[in-house]
Amino acid sequence: MSTQISFGEPLSLFEATCNNFATQVASSVANTTIFFADTVPTGTNLTFPDQDPTCASTTTSQVVLADMCRVALNVSTSAQSGITMEVWLPRNWTGRFLSTGNGGLGGCIQYVDLAYATALGFATVGSNNGHNGTSGASFYHNPEVLADFAYRSIHTNSVVGKEITKMFYGVPHNTSYYLGCSTGGRQGFKSMQDFPDDFDGILAGSPGINWNSLMSWEDYIYSVLGNASSPTFISNDQWLGLVHQNILKQCDFIDGVVDGIIEDPNLCDYKPEELICSPSSNTSDCLTAEQVHALRLVFSPLYNSNGKLMYPRQQPGSENADYISEMYGGELIQFSADWFRYAVYNPSFDLSTLNVTDWTHAQKLNPFNIDTWNGNLSAFRSRGGKMLTYQGQADMIVSPINMELYYAHVEGTMSLRPDELDDFLRFFRISGMSHCAGGPGAWEIGQTLPGASGELSEETLNPERNVLTALVKWVEEGVAPDTILGTKYVNDTEELGVQFSRRHCRYPLRNTYNGTGDSINPDSWFCQ
Repeated sequence: MSTQISFGEPLSLFEATCNNFATQVASSVANTTIFFADTVPTGTNLTFPDQDPTCASTTTSQVVLADMCRVALNVSTSAQSGITMEVWLPRNWTGRFLSTGNGGLGGCIQYVDLAYATALGFATVGSNNGHNGTSGASFYHNPEVLADFAYRSIHTNSVVGKEITKMFYGVPHNTSYYLGCSTGGRQGFKSMQDFPDDFDGILAGSPGINWNSLMSWEDYIYSVLGNASSPTFISNDQWLGLVHQNILKQCDFIDGVVDGIIEDPNLCDYKPEELICSPSSNTSDCLTAEQVHALRLVFSPLYNSNGKLMYPRQQPGSENADYISEMYGGELIQFSADWFRYAVYNPSFDLSTLNVTDWTHAQKLNPFNIDTWNGNLSAFRSRGGKMLTYQGQADMIVSPINMELYYAHVEGTMSLRPDELDDFLRFFRISGMSHCAGGPGAWEIGQTLPGASGELSEETLNPERNVLTALVKWVEEGVAPDTILGTKYVNDTEELGVQFSRRHCRYPLRNTYNGTGDSINPDSWFCQ
């Protein structure tokens, strides 16, 4: 990713331009309030004392990896709503623009993504998605804030971010990109569907599309398992030490390698009845019939009262210590709880009464078409846009099957074969990846800063193993990725070295072991 446009030689000129930039933006960009425009040198460890305390779970500090001008502002989107935004403008600009997404209920700027993209020379923008913090409380009786969350914030990021970029460098960007996962993945799909001109290339991971049914599915799982006093409740230790191990016993060998990774969980026809206690069983090594029935429901699809599929099953093998408590801990996950309290009903609504009638109501309500399920991508295709999307196959938060259903929906809506979809939409299934990152598989694919150190090298930026640089190569050179080489570091720590690598195939191809080579050698696997 060589530099195409350099700005600000010497450094003093860059600093002078940045220091005077706040006044220029305030007088030229409509509906904005500028907080500051500061020069930030490489290596600075930024802290964020003004962010909502709940955002501390995302980040409390971020090391800057490139000299930049940091611009912070508020953009009014209506009389009742506005977006807090940051634009990071690197000194060595490549002519590229990139907008970042959010996570969860989306009120925290993803500073790690801002640092990643500016290190690669992108003029980069991020925002709080129209509200502060991880709660959805600000949605209640405030449709303008909900509109920001559903679609308007990510579009505003693009429009205002590009305007500020042009103003700072004196020339418009050459190409524009998007980077996000989870809610950020949904935002990328929303851009592709509703604002096809916003980005030339979109990188969207683990997308929370089919949003309303996703929120209902999370409540469904809670209703099936119950709280900690319910006879159907399964403890964290039982999930990880008993259920997960039983799933691996039944399904890990299907791909030809027993390695703790289920390469394609679609092939796993898990039978939890194997765990039912017999009269002579040690109860620590088995489950009651009621618990096993609950397991069967967790690993079954959710249907509405008319028998229509609302959301696919949880995939076996996705059990992960990072998310067990969140999904199966005896309380309704916050995303779903806040959605029903503040977007569907009211803060005093009794969440314990939610059932299929409420789930169907939420689906019909679909505020601002937040479902993000439009299968007609003709406008994005016609203007030459490129979407690269990925989905971890050990994701507990978003069922991996959901993206496959959307892919089929696009196929049917546009009457296109997979090889025709490949021209503008490529989907990669990442075996053993949890939600956006982590898990037992080769999950490091350049979706964010690599490893703990965030070191960017020729190896980690190689388009064969980095989804962001692969997307740039596809957009700017017309070379589309056929596979992505994922990396698993020892203890997920880059400094400890590579544990193994594995090539991940573009859907609908499946990664297959050749049966003879060393299974940790990526050349022992092929796509078919």
